[in-house]
Amino acid sequence: MNIGAPYSLKTTEVAELVRIALTKHQSPVSRVMRIAIKFLRDNSPGLRLLVSYADPSEGHHGGVYQACGWVYEGPCAEATLFFHCGKWKHQREVTAVSFASTGQPGSGKVANVRSLPQKKTPGKHKYLLPLDDAMRAQIAPLAKPYPKRPVDSKA
Repeated sequence: MNIGAPYSLKTTEVAELVRIALTKHQSPVSRVMRIAIKFLRDNSPGLRLLVSYADPSEGHHGGVYQACGWVYEGPCAEATLFFHCGKWKHQREVTAVSFASTGQPGSGKVANVRSLPQKKTPGKHKYLLPLDDAMRAQIAPLAKPYPKRPVDSKA
């Protein structure tokens, strides 16, 4: 799936910020992220949009994206997780893990993913960072108010 399709972008014009994982650091996470994005912009001509997600089921609301001025598009649709090999996983992870164990396309997939125990999770918060003026103008009408930090969370 092309995450840029809803914005009429080619795969070379959009990238996903997948994970921010900093343990011991002295600079604020927002500063570290700004430096990384500047490096990405400088080295990726034609890149027009960054997309990232915050997972409320993990207690995240996207505070770092808010601090950096990303546009909040809203929540994604809820997802279904499948219980496989002792863990709750997205369907892509179940089929990818099974594929990796055999190395054969199709043959490594769980015979019937839908037969596994399942649970629904809330949709992730979706954030957008336009990297040029035209993309900023296109994205601006999609902006919704930022979600608040969950009361019982420090994320």
